[in-house]
Amino acid sequence: MEFNLSTLFFIVFIVMILQPILTGRVFGFRREQAIRNIERKRGSRVITMIHRQEKRSLFGVNVSRMIDLEDAQSIISAIKATPDDKPIDLVLHTPGGLVIAAMQIARAVEAHPAKVTVFVPIYAMSGGTLIALAADEIVMGEFSMLGPIDPQIMGISAASIVAARDAKPIEHVSDVALVLADVSDKAINQVTRGAVEIMTPRMEREEAEALARKLASGTWTHDYALTPAEAHELGLEVTVGMPPEILNLMKLFPAPVKQSAVEFLPFDPPGKKMG
Repeated sequence: MEFNLSTLFFIVFIVMILQPILTGRVFGFRREQAIRNIERKRGSRVITMIHRQEKRSLFGVNVSRMIDLEDAQSIISAIKATPDDKPIDLVLHTPGGLVIAAMQIARAVEAHPAKVTVFVPIYAMSGGTLIALAADEIVMGEFSMLGPIDPQIMGISAASIVAARDAKPIEHVSDVALVLADVSDKAINQVTRGAVEIMTPRMEREEAEALARKLASGTWTHDYALTPAEAHELGLEVTVGMPPEILNLMKLFPAPVKQSAVEFLPFDPPGKKMG
């Protein structure tokens, strides 16, 4: 075959198409091995929900992931397929997502008879925190974070919409603002009631109601980072200390390759000599 510029372009084009597919297959195989190792070590069923910004297609389009109904369907199926006496380790890394989907997952987690441990290596915000509330134990790293579960209406805190309505006489509030405030009241009540429902099997109802109100009523901004210490003070069963195998598993869910502003050299252990 004659090798010319057209042939070179064709080869490059084929490589660009196949490279993401092959890379995905390799990482998929390594993730499966890592999950199997964790399951053997802990005697559990490992389920992951890792939402990282992914690069897809040969043009490198970035796609952000959040909790959706497809996630709910997959996790519920995995939980229902797990024997009742088999513990579940659920690894969460998510900014949140649909309340209805998060609530479905939380109910499935709470309903599993054996122990369910939620691991939060980096963060599980909003709907991710709602799911974590249903677990028997939450394992966080030293710098991991949870977040408030206050609902958002059109990207605005429902609690703030209600506060804005209540800050002025009703005759000075527009019809649109009144409608949004009504929806916000309902959303806060629904999320609070749902959180109480999934927490009461593990704590007194009064404690669950107080915690649910604090998390859902706009005490903090929606992106507020709840540290392990704060989560423990709120009454959550939090264990600090992320197993190395969970951190290694996270490395197998790579974000898109891009130029980082952070650089550092590998650390050479004491006593190691350069060859």
